Amino acid sequence: MIIGIGNDLCNIERIKGSLERFGERFEKRCFTEGEIAKARRRRLTAETYAKRFAAKEACAKALGTGVPRRGVHWKMMEVVNLPSGKPTLNLTEGALKRLHEITPEGLVAHVHLTMTDDHPWAEAQVIIEALPA
Repeated sequence: MIIGIGNDLCNIERIKGSLERFGERFEKRCFTEGEIAKARRRRLTAETYAKRFAAKEACAKALGTGVPRRGVHWKMMEVVNLPSGKPTLNLTEGALKRLHEITPEGLVAHVHLTMTDDHPWAEAQVIIEALPA
């Protein structure tokens, strides 16, 4: 059963401008240390951040909260890659609490994420699915 769907479109140039204007302050406000390390290793840093920003917005929408609302903040949603390379989201603190609140009893939530970019846009979709344990 699908318990949440979220989609977001992010302008890469807007993220690039935030990085130029606020630098590390912007990075540390919105991204985890793992996400920052990954973006800094990439040639297309702004694109990497824009996809992750869109993923966090999409996740917050799937959780039914928005950011920052109802205890869900940027760094509580981390884009990580499974060993296969498939992206997903690791939720902590308020985001994880909200996930548990929307997951029906006896079911386990699975977060699905897809991201893409085509300059000047980055896009992400999140589907939260509840399955039997």
